[in-house]
Amino acid sequence: MDFPSRLLLLLEVVELGSFTKVSEQKNVDRSVISKHISRLEDELGVRLLNRTTRSLSLTAAGNEMVNQARQLRSLLNETERLAQNYHAEPRGLLRITSSSMFGRQYVQDAISVFQQSYPEVDFELRLEDRVVDMVKEGFDIGFRIGKPKNSSLITRKIARSRVLIVATPSFIEKHGEVTTLAQLESLPATIYTGPGLMIDKFGYRDAEGQRQHFQLNGSYKVNDVEMVVKSVVAGNTLGVVTAQMIQNEILEGKLVPIMTHLELEDFGTFYAVYPHRDAPIKTKLFIDTLKAVVGEETPIWEKNIPEFELLYQG
Repeated sequence: MDFPSRLLLLLEVVELGSFTKVSEQKNVDRSVISKHISRLEDELGVRLLNRTTRSLSLTAAGNEMVNQARQLRSLLNETERLAQNYHAEPRGLLRITSSSMFGRQYVQDAISVFQQSYPEVDFELRLEDRVVDMVKEGFDIGFRIGKPKNSSLITRKIARSRVLIVATPSFIEKHGEVTTLAQLESLPATIYTGPGLMIDKFGYRDAEGQRQHFQLNGSYKVNDVEMVVKSVVAGNTLGVVTAQMIQNEILEGKLVPIMTHLELEDFGTFYAVYPHRDAPIKTKLFIDTLKAVVGEETPIWEKNIPEFELLYQG
């Protein structure tokens, strides 16, 4: 490892907060990371980190070196990006982050299509439902619902994420047709929950066009979106799901849309996000590929819901 690499390693240690986390990410022994940082301190002739058994902190010199490392990383990334734009064919590594379900359903399909046309592009796909720092963690593209809070990121709309209310025929037979909001809110429902998050409220427009919301009776809470659908299919609860979550359940009669007269608000919008407006050609081409896989106008997942364009429109 040369001097610039050790300087960038220092930045990783600071950003991840420990030698151990960096060693796990790089799949090397913790002692290797520690030795490289000590070597960097020897080369510079200054102490960079204050080490204790429980924590690390930067010295004044270390703080200055980390600032220099950030500038170096930015310069290297920009240099690589500019060089890639001169390639006749896309090549190199494309690092992608995506929410888990969307990644499994559509990003993977887009990668398979892309690899057939551009075999010199390598991929790294990370599926996780946390908010990712695109720049700090070095991702080229991210796919998420909602625009990022970081206004410096470039966004491209992929598709709407519409919602519907579903139940099984047996659930409806047991509880009767659901025709009022009072019924909807009183019946047992499956809802998604995560760390600091409970999705049990949904927006709609009333007869006057005013925004209102209803709240589900969350008798079953689960932290996996695919389990929400499986739970509702079991027939013990109803649920509010996104169209993307539906496979063949409605086509096969396992689930039925209910309360279709409500004008439901979208859950959000899927966006592709990337760090630079003048992105490498491989980034732009991959987003084009993903968009083609999902559908240019109507997202492919809405085709699993007959006459969906007529439902939940008020």
